[in-house]
Amino acid sequence: MVSTSRILVAIVKMCYEAKDWDALNENIILLSKRRSQLKQAVAKMVQQCCTYVEDITDLPVKLRLIDTLRTVTEGKIYVEIERARLTKTLATIKEQNGEVKEAASILQELQVETYGSMEKKERVEFILEQMRLCLAVKDYIRTQIISKKINTKFFQEENTEKLKLKYYNLMIQLDQHEGSYLSICKHYRAIYDTPCIQAESEKWQQALKSVVLYVILSPYDNEQSDLVHRISSDKKLEEIPKYKDLLKLFTTMELMRWTALVEEYGKELREGSLDSPATDVFGCTEEGEKRWKDLKNRVVEHNIRIMAKYYTRITMKRMAQLLDLSVDTELLVTMHVSIRQKLILKICARGHISMLELLILYFTVKKLLSMSEEI
Repeated sequence: MVSTSRILVAIVKMCYEAKDWDALNENIILLSKRRSQLKQAVAKMVQQCCTYVEDITDLPVKLRLIDTLRTVTEGKIYVEIERARLTKTLATIKEQNGEVKEAASILQELQVETYGSMEKKERVEFILEQMRLCLAVKDYIRTQIISKKINTKFFQEENTEKLKLKYYNLMIQLDQHEGSYLSICKHYRAIYDTPCIQAESEKWQQALKSVVLYVILSPYDNEQSDLVHRISSDKKLEEIPKYKDLLKLFTTMELMRWTALVEEYGKELREGSLDSPATDVFGCTEEGEKRWKDLKNRVVEHNIRIMAKYYTRITMKRMAQLLDLSVDTELLVTMHVSIRQKLILKICARGHISMLELLILYFTVKKLLSMSEEI
């Protein structure tokens, strides 16, 4: 076996050193298809040729050699790692040439999660690259499917911090498209808890700011409420007092006025300061503006929950005053948005709006929760 391997390696080496690319490609195909050829010998030859791919600078020659090697390694388990690496190289070349869709398609051929001979770290690197290219072509469904191939417990191992940060940044991009604020909050928490982020105050502060903002933007439910209180207990919030105070507003059983909130926190959240740079959550983009409107909705929803705790009957006019909204369309639209949330649904499900009397009937939170199984 050793002598056969040496012969095969010597043949391709002679072709490479002579720069006879036609002979190199022909011999690779010929030697790999030879009957009774030892698998180990073919593997050694392929491994040697893979080093040539890295060294060749002539792009057409490199692409032809990659194509030849991918052809002879197709369906062969004993050279699956080499084929995967060649495919990744080909995808990189395609992406550099602006053929991003083709690069993504090529890389999707690999099912590296089944490659038992490949190291776990390298498998994760391949999957992350698949996710990145899928996001680049806006294939969000496939990205979601691929992301589930990674077990996040892997990131608890040593020397995985860079991969962890890359994974969670990709997941943030994915969930931003889905508008899943609570998931984004969890991703930023994972980034925040990473040792290399904790080691730099500027980085962990930015991560913690994003954690606070996205948990506030998340629709209210039991999980969100629990997460708010857990985040509130983080002592490092003392170093970003504005964000600590903002979070506290959503845990205090008092009404908030949107205009007062904007006056107090608007500049800090959208522009930042020299000591406290702003995040990109409320940036001057279409997504940033949408999140700003969602923040206003969360304030209104918070106020509705507080009102439901203290009121059993309230006029539409008085309700509009407390919510800092106009009586007509704006209030009704906001109520419609609020009703979609679980707790708000419980609050409003037993109430009715009489357009003649302009009254809304509310049951107390306690009664509503007791009836939640019926609703």
